[in-house]
Amino acid sequence: MTTEIPQPGFGTSGHEGDDCTENVVRALEAGYRHVDTAQMYDNEDAVGEALDRAEVDRDDVFLATKVAPGNLASEDVVETTRESLDRLGVDAVDLLYVHWPTDAYEPDDSLPAMDEVRDRGWTRHVGLSNFDVEHLEEAREILDSPVLAHQVECHPWLQQDELVAYGREHDITTVAYCPIMQGRADEDETLAEIAAAHDATPHQIALAWHHQREGVVAIPKGSGEHVEANLEAREIDPSDEEVARIDGIDREERLIDPDAAVWNG
Repeated sequence: MTTEIPQPGFGTSGHEGDDCTENVVRALEAGYRHVDTAQMYDNEDAVGEALDRAEVDRDDVFLATKVAPGNLASEDVVETTRESLDRLGVDAVDLLYVHWPTDAYEPDDSLPAMDEVRDRGWTRHVGLSNFDVEHLEEAREILDSPVLAHQVECHPWLQQDELVAYGREHDITTVAYCPIMQGRADEDETLAEIAAAHDATPHQIALAWHHQREGVVAIPKGSGEHVEANLEAREIDPSDEEVARIDGIDREERLIDPDAAVWNG
């Protein structure tokens, strides 16, 4: 990959207000260097406050946000990106995604606007989120900017092998949201058995599995002690046999309803 995205990232979907700020500050001071937010999360201002408060140099933080589906008309991409930067308190983000290819998304209109935002210096990189291979191909043909990352729901029950392989082939990092299955990793017997062997939690084993996948970066959410626990999963090194066992539990099961997620983040 030409640009390395820090692993893991800290996801902020569902985090609001002061709690969001406190969680992001805690994450940054614990050692996370990648923070993921979005216009739809309605917490960019709280993330911006955390960036200002945390005792971490802004230049050391990889910051990503996403243009909401309803803001993907070309003029809205430009206007709302400027508003996102104001809320975040930054001159530029490291990565700006198209959040979902729905609603106001029109490839020939929306994607040149993403290029324009990059040309203005408001984002260093362009990303896509919740695309399939067909739409990724189309977007890459239209964009002048390289696609740095593609963010999708991805976890041991939905392993997204086709999209991960496509990303590897085209130097696109797959950024995995819901990497611990919305906290349901402890429901899986295989993850629990492997966790016991490592004196770890099933959530940590799910993250360790992500970490060993080439071209994949996980962005778990967390609060309280889970912030540090998720980060500590980097130290777990599952064996090849354990990885193969986790590979075998793919259910192709989505936990996020795409229709609902477009409106609810």
